[in-house]
Amino acid sequence: YAVTSIGNNAFQNCTGLTSVTIPNSVTTIGASAFAFCTGLTSVTIPNAVTSIGDYAFQNCTGLTSVTIPNAVTSIGNNAFRSCTGLTSVTIPNSVTSIGASAFQNCTGLTSVTIPNSVTTIAEGAFRSCAGLTSVTIPNSVTSIGNNAFYNCTGLTSVTIPNSVTTIAEGAFFYCTGLTSVTIPNAATLIGNLAFYNCT
Repeated sequence: YAVTSIGNNAFQNCTGLTSVTIPNSVTTIGASAFAFCTGLTSVTIPNAVTSIGDYAFQNCTGLTSVTIPNAVTSIGNNAFRSCTGLTSVTIPNSVTSIGASAFQNCTGLTSVTIPNSVTTIAEGAFRSCAGLTSVTIPNSVTSIGNNAFYNCTGLTSVTIPNSVTTIAEGAFFYCTGLTSVTIPNAATLIGNLAFYNCT
């Protein structure tokens, strides 16, 4: 029998694990499947995977890069939270949903390209990604969620596309490095503290 899914918490806290080969038959990676596997340095997610569960790779601090395959449509809440070693992430055009706090506290990330398939940047998605210097927000995005880029102190400029109608509460809170922001004409809501302390 071929393995088709890796269950919830399957390898959670296996701190000695340094590499994993996930077979091509796998379509689902469950919640917290590899959470706190701090020794993991690389993971290849096979092309058949369509969803990455909540907390799937949370606190995998040894991971330096992740390639998310083209079949993935959703990245779960907190999926890569506190993966502080991550320097690059490729998010494919198949992804329509980036979960809440999906990349929160990924302090090693320096740039992120969000694909045109994404319509909402969820709550806290890139919160405390202090290393981020640039973010490209595509024209498909209509809503930037609560605290989406909170404490991204390395961001120096942000262009918010004309498609965005909502900049939610605390979206760019404590982005102390921001020197310029373009707010589109379509924006009907700028939430409380959206640009608080952008000194």
